Amino acid sequence: MEKALRAYGAVLRLVRRLPKDTRPYYAKYARENFVNYKEVDAADPNALNDLFNRTYTHSLWVLNKYSVDQAAADKLKEICCS
Repeated sequence: MEKALRAYGAVLRLVRRLPKDTRPYYAKYARENFVNYKEVDAADPNALNDLFNRTYTHSLWVLNKYSVDQAAADKLKEICCS
């Protein structure tokens, strides 16, 4: 749970780097996704790793879409891919 909260916080910090008019959409999208996956079995490391990897890769895709430096996601990578 702690790792998920840290990842969520990192995603929200990345949302602040996006263009102002897109921030509400991506903040809501992130929240909905984290809420939807709260039922994932915490005892299944494969399922959790899969979700964290998707979190990171999707965040990179969004940053790329808006030409934001991918280095901004280094903290998220540290959380999700460790």
